[in-house]
Amino acid sequence: MRRAARRWAGAVARWRRPGRTVLSWTVTALAAASVVVAARVWVVEPLRVGSDSMSPTVDRGAVVLVEKLSPRWRQPARGELIAFCSPEDGQLILKRVAAVGGDVVEIRDGRLFVNDGPVDEPSLDAALDDGHYFGPVPVPTGAVFLLGDNRTNSIDSRDYGPVPLGEIEARVLLGAR
Repeated sequence: MRRAARRWAGAVARWRRPGRTVLSWTVTALAAASVVVAARVWVVEPLRVGSDSMSPTVDRGAVVLVEKLSPRWRQPARGELIAFCSPEDGQLILKRVAAVGGDVVEIRDGRLFVNDGPVDEPSLDAALDDGHYFGPVPVPTGAVFLLGDNRTNSIDSRDYGPVPLGEIEARVLLGAR
């Protein structure tokens, strides 16, 4: 019996490792929590979509994962989904980059044209937006022109103009079709 107790005590001592105290465990847990919070604030964040403006790509109520670092060092590309604060109510919303600085954007009979060339938009249901005309509008350098995929039910750059690059908060990573 004593031999088993000694073996058990030795195993516990090896498992606990000398120097591991409640304080060290607390510090480790707080450090881990700080890393998670910092990552959520400055790197990656889940975002719940609050409107139908990006349907059918992203439906209302869907959760997408956005990353916040790349907008700081690179410009978004045409076709990317980005998140920015709405000029109407300050809420973080999603839109698709239709044109970048220096481009001329236009919609003819529901079809998007950038620099006088038609843009292939597989995520857009063209039958829902037949007969709509807009532009041509030049996009200033340092800005992007944003459109929702559900053009008939989207408040976007057609309403509030091109969005400055500094107002882009994040790029969508996961959750969009």
